[in-house]
Amino acid sequence: MKQILNRLINHEQLTKDEARTVLVNISEGKYNQNQIAAFLTVFMMRNVSLEELEGFRDALLDLCLAIDFSEYNTIDLCGTGGDGKNTFNISTLASFVTAGAGIKVTKHGNYGVSSVSGSSNVMEALGIKFSNEKDFLKRSLDEAGICVLHAPLFHPAMKNVAPIRKELGVKTFFNMLGPMVNPAFPKNQLVGVFDLELARMYGYLYQKSEKNYAILHAIDGYDEISLTGPVKVISKASESILTAEDFGVQQIDESDIFGGETVKESAEIFLNILNGKGTKAQNNVVCANAGMAISVVKNCTIKEGFQKAKETLQFGKALKSLKKLQQLSKTN
Repeated sequence: MKQILNRLINHEQLTKDEARTVLVNISEGKYNQNQIAAFLTVFMMRNVSLEELEGFRDALLDLCLAIDFSEYNTIDLCGTGGDGKNTFNISTLASFVTAGAGIKVTKHGNYGVSSVSGSSNVMEALGIKFSNEKDFLKRSLDEAGICVLHAPLFHPAMKNVAPIRKELGVKTFFNMLGPMVNPAFPKNQLVGVFDLELARMYGYLYQKSEKNYAILHAIDGYDEISLTGPVKVISKASESILTAEDFGVQQIDESDIFGGETVKESAEIFLNILNGKGTKAQNNVVCANAGMAISVVKNCTIKEGFQKAKETLQFGKALKSLKKLQQLSKTN
């Protein structure tokens, strides 16, 4: 590790194989905590190269506890986090709306590191059971239309890194990897990223895959469609800039999508929206992201996807998915 750190400090880059090897060695406990912290810190000072990102991703996918849902046409709605915006759990809410619209969702998530409430924080607060048992997850998919894949249960390689990430409390390159290492290998993906350069890197790596995808980066910094300004969308077929008008709604303010100061407040916002008590701005931003996910899977227009998402939320189908998942969590 000393040699690797010296090279990185001298602004050298790792090859894909070297990056993969370092992560495998971390998972096998070959480095101490100070060395791992130093390694993470270097990448806060400079950008991760495409080869490094690919090597880190390959290591985590090789080491993960894979779960085979290839018989389903699933999607994951997952952001990198790390945008520092402290919104409510937009992509997780959009996941339930997408599931309510009849699309199977394998939602990959984790506790928040640099935010108040990550996807796993709010799911835990709402009584969702975290499991890596295929039978439970398959039943969740079949009956609720969604299963929650809590990252630490599928990525044993991360156990040596998790406490260090928590203590550092800032985004690291692991934020960049989250959406890329879903252990269910979904065929479709809606990915939000925290900067434009990373969006391009994701686009390059996803071009080489069989995935059907849309990568999102809001120009004002959000890792999702925020409706606070234009959003860059990169898909297999095209690149475009979308605005609120493309969804047939008005632009909103940052304060409209604030996520509260605690996990409890985030969970309250979550339930309010699913129970039909969300504000117009909250509903629109959730449905814009769900609508985009629906359009990725169904190959329909964004406006058609948005309309389907609005109906799903309005008629309580998203709430029904959550309630079913809560019920399954209690009985299993």
